[in-house]
Amino acid sequence: MNEVTDPKDDLRRYLQSARDALLWKLEGLSEYDIRRPMTPTGTNLLGMVKHVASVELGYLGDTFGRPSGEPQPWLDAGAETNADMWATADESREFVVGLYRRAWAHADATIDALPLDAVGRVPWWPADKARVTLHHALVRVVADTQRHAGHADILRELIDGAVGMDETNTSTPEADAAWWADYRDRLERAAREAGGKTP
Repeated sequence: MNEVTDPKDDLRRYLQSARDALLWKLEGLSEYDIRRPMTPTGTNLLGMVKHVASVELGYLGDTFGRPSGEPQPWLDAGAETNADMWATADESREFVVGLYRRAWAHADATIDALPLDAVGRVPWWPADKARVTLHHALVRVVADTQRHAGHADILRELIDGAVGMDETNTSTPEADAAWWADYRDRLERAAREAGGKTP
């Protein structure tokens, strides 16, 4: 029989696994590769880390009257649109990763200090919808971070072929490059057949 776990512990475990995965996606890559826009909307690895740091500081800090004191000029009124989604040349990998680690320590302190039914107010939401529980805010942050970890999975695979949650868990079948090439070709053929396209 499985042991019943504390809901707060479950939420923290899934949040931490996404945090760790996001940082692992940066390992071994050049400054260029962690910053380069990989989609038409500019999605990039280091920018996602910067974004989720801001998300944690906001939803699991400011929302519950626990400001971190971390400067985030990219969120100031008048800041460039989407400035939280990419790192400038002056914002080093060490700066962004350090910010994220401090953000999650601050968020963890909020989670430790408050019950899940504690009520906060999201300062940037409309006043009539701004009240949330810690449970709601934590679920929102877990979902957002896991979503971006999925984005990071795809970006990293496109950059150098690295896949998985970490270096010990690829979450994919063990197979050589020839098997993967054949597998991808079979998927392409099935897609073309379903779409009525000729090879």
